[in-house]
Amino acid sequence: MTFGKRISTAVVTPLVDGGMAAKTDTKADARADTKMDARADVNPPRPAAAPARASGSPDRHETLIRSETFKTIRTVVFASMNMSAALMMSREQVRAGIEQIATEVVARERLNVTMADQTLIVGEILNDMFGVGPIEPLLADEAVTDILVNGPDQIYAERHGRLELTPLKFRDNAHVISVAQRIAAAVGRRVDESSPMVDARLADGSRVNVVLPPIAIHGASISIRKFSKRNITLARMAQQGNLSAAMMRMLKIAGACRLNVVISGGTGSGKTTLLNALSHHIDEHERIVTIEDAAELQLQQPHVVSLETRPENAEGLGAVTQRDLVRNALRMRPDRIILGETRGTEAFDVLQAMNTGHDGSMTTVHANTPRDAITRLESMVMMANGNLPLLSIRRQIASAVHLILQIERMRDGMRRVTRITEIAGMEGDVIITQDLFTFRSDTSAGFTQDEVRGTYESSSLRPAFSARAAYYGLEEQLIEAMRP
Repeated sequence: MTFGKRISTAVVTPLVDGGMAAKTDTKADARADTKMDARADVNPPRPAAAPARASGSPDRHETLIRSETFKTIRTVVFASMNMSAALMMSREQVRAGIEQIATEVVARERLNVTMADQTLIVGEILNDMFGVGPIEPLLADEAVTDILVNGPDQIYAERHGRLELTPLKFRDNAHVISVAQRIAAAVGRRVDESSPMVDARLADGSRVNVVLPPIAIHGASISIRKFSKRNITLARMAQQGNLSAAMMRMLKIAGACRLNVVISGGTGSGKTTLLNALSHHIDEHERIVTIEDAAELQLQQPHVVSLETRPENAEGLGAVTQRDLVRNALRMRPDRIILGETRGTEAFDVLQAMNTGHDGSMTTVHANTPRDAITRLESMVMMANGNLPLLSIRRQIASAVHLILQIERMRDGMRRVTRITEIAGMEGDVIITQDLFTFRSDTSAGFTQDEVRGTYESSSLRPAFSARAAYYGLEEQLIEAMRP
């Protein structure tokens, strides 16, 4: 990597990735350019890494990043380095070179910059090159579950189920688009005016959706559902109050009995987290095939094949849909098929798989109640095969699905499994369901916005799958779990 110590005649032009390239005077280059190994011992001592807000309040941080001092240092850094070579190196290797250039610029221009400010500026430049710009600190914050960018000046973060406006900002809309395009390119996808929407993922598995103008009227929008670094289990969820201990025991038995499970809930209600927790109770000797739009499941078993959809290319060809992957998965000798989300014609193939020996399969749907989830499945199967009579579709659902788990993000921000509903068969042309567990809110103490109080109640009914539990030697444990 080549760094120039003095760039006095640089003409700076923007690059696609948001960086800067320099066309420098040849004679000045001959005098000034030197080769420097980013790991060389001659580098000045690096200041200790500081938190994203080390230099004071968030307002102070934003003022610094939008200041002329930051622009001056950033311009010289990008003008002085070979971007192609830099991006082939690690973040820490490049950091040393950027710190040296920043130190020289501060000394030469006599800038009023503290060591903490300089460290902050170097970190922001590295975030532009290797990360996701100013929202990088939010990705590092384990309390943040969602990051929502509405144009350059409005960045929201969700903590503990509550959205809050952060003081972070992008430089301008072009900066947002640059970050979005870099995210999409990292997973082989593109987003631009001709294709203004894309689903992608970050290197850590976080799910990303991008919408660009002209579809997004007030500036580029980036929505990030963060990848949880914590290993969420049913036991942890019971400890946190997301479900009761009895529900946890029953769901463990359901996993061991290879029941087909549909998880129902709204956006951001915790469907994928619950799906991950349930998957921990799959036997390690089983072959599992997962199918997702953007891979985010965290299965712990050793024998897992993960498949991911692919959008069409610029010519409108090459798309691989979830339905294509479900059909292909049936030829891969899976013991279980886990579909990240059922939202279209693939519902027909999922039900076929559940009905043809792939017991223990799981998926999620967007619905507000278990009964709504059944209606959604009916609608999606009719989308795939409109010639099927409704009675036939209902019979397929009744024979394929054993349990529907309803999860909800409640007004206090807590995610709770509000209902565990069993499909008990058909009566005439109606699917019969029974609630095994229900969360009931306690309104006797009055309304409070900060906390939802209630209890998890067991119906004490004998589950229809108790005969199946007996086959696996788990009937007594199931009856014990259902006792109030």
